[in-house]
Amino acid sequence: MRSSLFLSSGFPSSSLRTLPCSIHGCGLKVSNVPKSRHTSLEKKVPVGRHKIDWLAYLGWLATYSDDGILRFIDSMWDSGEPKHFSSPPFVTLPRCQTQIVTNVVASSPLDDEDCVVAVKFLGPQLSFFRPAQSKFGWTNVRIENPCFYSSKVMFSKKDGMFRIPGSGGHIIGSWDLHTHKQTPPKIQRLQLQNLPERTRTQRELLESSWASVFLVESQSTDETFLVKWYKKTSGKIMKTKGVMVFRLDHKGNAIYTQDIGDLFIFLSRDGIYCRPAAEEPSYNYRPNHVHVGDKDGFFTINLASGGLEVHREF
Repeated sequence: MRSSLFLSSGFPSSSLRTLPCSIHGCGLKVSNVPKSRHTSLEKKVPVGRHKIDWLAYLGWLATYSDDGILRFIDSMWDSGEPKHFSSPPFVTLPRCQTQIVTNVVASSPLDDEDCVVAVKFLGPQLSFFRPAQSKFGWTNVRIENPCFYSSKVMFSKKDGMFRIPGSGGHIIGSWDLHTHKQTPPKIQRLQLQNLPERTRTQRELLESSWASVFLVESQSTDETFLVKWYKKTSGKIMKTKGVMVFRLDHKGNAIYTQDIGDLFIFLSRDGIYCRPAAEEPSYNYRPNHVHVGDKDGFFTINLASGGLEVHREF
């Protein structure tokens, strides 16, 4: 039997109209949802031995099983059986592996005829398939540059491309939505600018921390941000120590900013999103803040204060 390992185990906030779920035994258990929806959401979905790990698209949960198949469940169903899709079995390229998955993203809802799903594995392999044409199997790409091996893939609606930031945040690789076979990918080199002056203590903190790099788009302002999430080992867990946010332009400039206006950014081990705080009045999201959902709790970081003051919410 295949063993499977995961680099993440949570979901972005339910504010994205997605319901927090977990797999128990042979069914889907949904929690923290409005009472009016409990009747339909608590129905069991016989999906086998799966563990939910990714929000592939708004309302669509991706699960991974021992047979190497991805299954997608519509978490917003109201009655009867939810919509669901299955991928073909993974195909492992030479000198690659398909047991450790970093993340899964989709270009559009899974029931969209033009939807493309991308799966980033730890290491060189990046794979694509179309749910509407799953009989044609996977399109697999081997990434040569090792700076992308541990990164997460995102879909850019603005550019119509799947994009991966390199470790350190100095490079972005992009794959076309329609071909996927672009090898090597389109490369954009970034120039980090407007870096803040730090105290010696702050510099030592950042230098001793592990930095994960994310890309996120704001649909409302048509902006793209690169976010560095700094974490440091404390006992048996990695604790959040701060963030840095850079505003990207089409010329490859990544300009450090402490001001994203009325937007907020939500960051978790599974992904990232950016929206106007005014659109989420029920969740107490604050403009110009990064909200972090981590293993040991939820935290807020005020960008105006420099991004290194982490406050626990609960």
